[in-house]
Amino acid sequence: MINLAVFGSGQGSNAENLCAYFSKSSKINIVCVCTNKKTAYIVTRIKKFNLPIIYITKKILTEFDSLKKTLKKYDVDYIILAGFLLKIPYKMINLYSNKIINIHPSLLPKYGGKGMYGKNIHKAVIKNKEKESGITIHFVNQNYDEGEVIFQKKCQLSSKETVSSLEQKIHRLEFNYLPKKIEELVLI
Repeated sequence: MINLAVFGSGQGSNAENLCAYFSKSSKINIVCVCTNKKTAYIVTRIKKFNLPIIYITKKILTEFDSLKKTLKKYDVDYIILAGFLLKIPYKMINLYSNKIINIHPSLLPKYGGKGMYGKNIHKAVIKNKEKESGITIHFVNQNYDEGEVIFQKKCQLSSKETVSSLEQKIHRLEFNYLPKKIEELVLI
């Protein structure tokens, strides 16, 4: 059994989708969900799966020692970042080399980096009159959104695209491709 930990900071729709998808798997198991925000909606979404929810502060993440013990306790093989907004420390990247995977709601390297998440990205894409956007699934390294790309999927923007309509297109891509690409990657 391959054990995943899911990290999230916000609404938790991708985390919920992953938990639902892998709850049917006999080979991959989500063992815990980590968040840096006790009031984030991810907490509400995840409760129905009866998974441990681990609250981590920026200090706990940065120092990493207690989090490392927690991840070892749950025998975590891979870490999936699904809307997790804090920078991953080098100690964690080093321990989980090529085993921390992020989903980003743009076609990296465009619209990546600090502060580029969620609606911020979609607003920038529309403002710049892009013809397409999409998702990038990538490994995490020491720089925001610069790790090796695993997979990208594009979607076309209409001339009347709104932040809300683009967000819906991106969510559909994320929900469809993220679980399948994780499954392919970890079962190699």
